[in-house]
Amino acid sequence: MAHIRFFAAAEEAAGAAERLVDAPDLGTLRAHLAADYPALAAILPKCSVLVDGSRVDDDEPLAASAVVDVLPPFAGG
Repeated sequence: MAHIRFFAAAEEAAGAAERLVDAPDLGTLRAHLAADYPALAAILPKCSVLVDGSRVDDDEPLAASAVVDVLPPFAGG
C-alpha cells in the first residue's frame, strides 16, 4: 500500500495527515482520493502530487512502498 502524506489544506480536506491506499497507479489513486474525500476533490486538481519526491504521470505504477505527497498551492512571503 502506498503511504499518502497530506499537507496544509489537503490535510484538512482529507481529515488526516497520512493514509495508506492501495492503487495500481497515480491516476487511480487520484480518483480514489477524490471519491473518498469530497472536500479534497475540490482542491486535488490544483495540488502538486509527488511520488517518492518526483512528479510523475498518472499512468505511473505505484510500488507498495511508494510515498505520495499531496501538496496544495502555498502562498506567503
